[in-house]
Amino acid sequence: MVAARITVNGKETPISPAPPHTSVLDFLRERGLTGTKEGCAEGECGACSVLVARPGVNKPTDWVAVNACLVPVAALDGQEVITSEGLATVGEPGTPPALHPVQEEMAVRGGSQCGYCTPGFVCSMASEYYRPDRCAHPAAGAGTDTESDSGPGAGAEHGPNGFDLHALSGNLCRCTGYRPIRDAAFAVGSPAEDDPLARRREQSPPAPAVTAYAVDDATFLRPAGLADALRLLRERPDAVVVAGSTDWGVEVNIRSRRAGCVVAVDRLPELRELRVASDHIEIGAAQTLTEIERRLDGRVPLLAELFPQFASRLIRNSATLGGNLGTGSPIGDSPPVLLALEASVVLAGADGEREVPLSGYFTGYRQSVRRPGELIRAVRVPLPLAPVTAFHKIAKRRFDDISSVAVAFALDIEDGIVRKARIGLGGVAATPIRALATEAALEGRPWTAGTVDAAARVLRSEGTPMDDHRASAGYRSAMLGQSLLKLYARTTEAVSS
Repeated sequence: MVAARITVNGKETPISPAPPHTSVLDFLRERGLTGTKEGCAEGECGACSVLVARPGVNKPTDWVAVNACLVPVAALDGQEVITSEGLATVGEPGTPPALHPVQEEMAVRGGSQCGYCTPGFVCSMASEYYRPDRCAHPAAGAGTDTESDSGPGAGAEHGPNGFDLHALSGNLCRCTGYRPIRDAAFAVGSPAEDDPLARRREQSPPAPAVTAYAVDDATFLRPAGLADALRLLRERPDAVVVAGSTDWGVEVNIRSRRAGCVVAVDRLPELRELRVASDHIEIGAAQTLTEIERRLDGRVPLLAELFPQFASRLIRNSATLGGNLGTGSPIGDSPPVLLALEASVVLAGADGEREVPLSGYFTGYRQSVRRPGELIRAVRVPLPLAPVTAFHKIAKRRFDDISSVAVAFALDIEDGIVRKARIGLGGVAATPIRALATEAALEGRPWTAGTVDAAARVLRSEGTPMDDHRASAGYRSAMLGQSLLKLYARTTEAVSS
């Protein structure tokens, strides 16, 4: 087995002797790359953002920004990483490095004060700067006037140069103010033809390394394929399975959790496929949410509505559907949507595969029908899709927050009659649930204010909401009913317009 190594800013370095739980953030800082900062240690502030070369959607390689505080450095065995220090271009001996275009714009537009958060903003901004289809935006162009959002496609969250501010939704700044950072983002042009990181996109990213990295009594394993992963899980039933580590990384950092054996499944080929059949769409459980979003490209409108509200772009660049379902959290954002879509999960084990409807998957708080040694291989969404869909996330912040309540609707309304209704709920019970009573109150009835008012009263009584620091039980119940009224108002507006 080849020794575990990582390439940082073009220089290959061994991972040893770092313990397997060591984060990329700590690994970099211990080697003097202190531009990468720790702010929250749970993937909410973005001060630790770095770039990783990943398989691309529109080009062989994408430069993807991730939270270095969450990813174990062993998970990047054989991979390429760029930090804020690596973005600058080194000149002749004795001369200072030339700033990268995003660094230059942040400097000249006043995008930094204390500077603590700046390297993370720069890396997240660089990821969007190198997004291959950004400059295909209808209004894209260098040197865009950032004082106005006028022009085709421009808006509060999308610049005339094609820059999507959601790329910075996982980065927080407490002293600069976001307007100059936004100005810098909307001012960057296209990468120059001789830009080495832009040219790097035309080459394939490093292949996933088969990893068996051990220090003392802890081991990090990355199997070559699904069969090897299932064998490892049979041999090591105590193993912690990770994909993007957006959940496990928090456990390591905040709760000081350690595992004797970690098995990484994020690069297993069998878990990274996306297939569209005549009667369903199959989404590999280890594809990141960003990859799913860009590959589906709006094909499933309810998922397209979910993605911008799921945490932040930094988290979506690592998080997976399999991981979100595997944790069994009652406040995960994807289960309500997938319940409304009548999705099922494909579970793979040593004895073969089985398909389980998501409505029967969860059995209790963070518990499911998944057996020891099984992995979620894929999520299947049946076709055709319901024509009327919506996802309502009620939280204290518009983006990058945990839901107090999440509601997903998928309705089939024909000739003014609700032929079929599927409603998924999160945050109102020990598990994500279907609003079965409300579905029954809608189906077969006219889509009218009277029907909706009666169904909204039923929806308010669904689940067993509780009081906690995010919301009271009464508020959660009220928001359930209000969400259906909101959906009705929007559908009637669409019909009358």
